[in-house]
Amino acid sequence: MDVIGWIVIIGLFAIGLAGAVIPVLPGVVAVYAAFFAYGWFFSFEPFGWVFWTLQTLIVAVLLIADYAVGAWGVKRFGGSKASVWLSTIGAIIGPFVIPAFGLILGPFIGAVIGEMFSGSPLKKSLKVGVGSVVGLFSSMVVKIILQIVMIVVFFIWLII
Repeated sequence: MDVIGWIVIIGLFAIGLAGAVIPVLPGVVAVYAAFFAYGWFFSFEPFGWVFWTLQTLIVAVLLIADYAVGAWGVKRFGGSKASVWLSTIGAIIGPFVIPAFGLILGPFIGAVIGEMFSGSPLKKSLKVGVGSVVGLFSSMVVKIILQIVMIVVFFIWLII
């Protein structure tokens, strides 16, 4: 049973880290679920209120940062609210519509269309599209780092 427990926990960690790059995967929720899986398979005893508070704060920061950093990229490059919305929609549906490159092209195309709907010229719209990709990659880096921090804290808590 221990082996199955660790397979589930490590699988959830892997799904979580993959979710930092692939928007349709649960990402941070999978990492958080791994802590509960540990408790169910082994014991909740190592985790006190400090652990759960810290991990929950990281989850909240991650969820907020995920949208804020993406929007920051669009706004930083002069994008409108329509660009922010359409780049977010593009990030979600892009991988389904264009499987190989949709993760990059979805937000880019969404931001460009949003900016053109707002009346901006093509040059500015393309610049905002680039900003959406910069925001997307920045968001991925933040998510990966914070999820690794969550996993490291988990293992440190088990050792202490």
